Amino acid sequence: MAYQMFFISTIACVAMLISVAYATDPTQLQDFCVATNDPKNAVFVNGLFCKNPMDATPEDFFFKGLDIPATTNNRLGSNVTLVSPMNLAGLNTLGISVARLDFAPYGLISPHTHPRATEVFTVLDGTIYVGFVTSNQANGGNKLFTKVLNKGDVFVFPQGLIHFQLNIGKTPAVAFSGLSSQNPGVVTVSNAVFGSQPPISVDVLTKAFQLDAGVIKYLQSKFSMGS
Repeated sequence: MAYQMFFISTIACVAMLISVAYATDPTQLQDFCVATNDPKNAVFVNGLFCKNPMDATPEDFFFKGLDIPATTNNRLGSNVTLVSPMNLAGLNTLGISVARLDFAPYGLISPHTHPRATEVFTVLDGTIYVGFVTSNQANGGNKLFTKVLNKGDVFVFPQGLIHFQLNIGKTPAVAFSGLSSQNPGVVTVSNAVFGSQPPISVDVLTKAFQLDAGVIKYLQSKFSMGS
């Protein structure tokens, strides 16, 4: 009987570990899987269609340009250059991506989440105020974790949690992020809530945010796709 209980417990633990493992990108099934738009001469594994390994070239594993600052001439004063299988085909199925983040003075990457990835954020230049908010806690609250980062500092944003980055310096700032998915996804909170198409009902948002309908309509006008 004791052996049976041990066996059942072991199987249950293995099943739980497998379910946790599949919560992130599947492990690649071969050394690499270079993305291709020619499915007739490809093998599908996971992610995108894969180029025949014998046809892969060094260029499939190479991306040039992260040394070039992106324009920050926009309302938020920031820009993100993401390197993913869309522009570095050899990343396909490897479960990672990387991004360069450029900030104008006082530029902001507004509160957002990555539903499929943890983010490791490293400051290359400047002073950046960062933070993330926990999921709903047992007491009904959400705890905020913040830190002021300088050149060489590293901060991690757990998968799926709302986070932000703000340049608090008078000069431009640059950071790099590593993400634990080839397709981390981005949900910008303000855009998703007030700029969705079609819009979320004003009745829903007035009750959720405890604001007048006029305020909600104003916010929706600020974040609509045409604004």
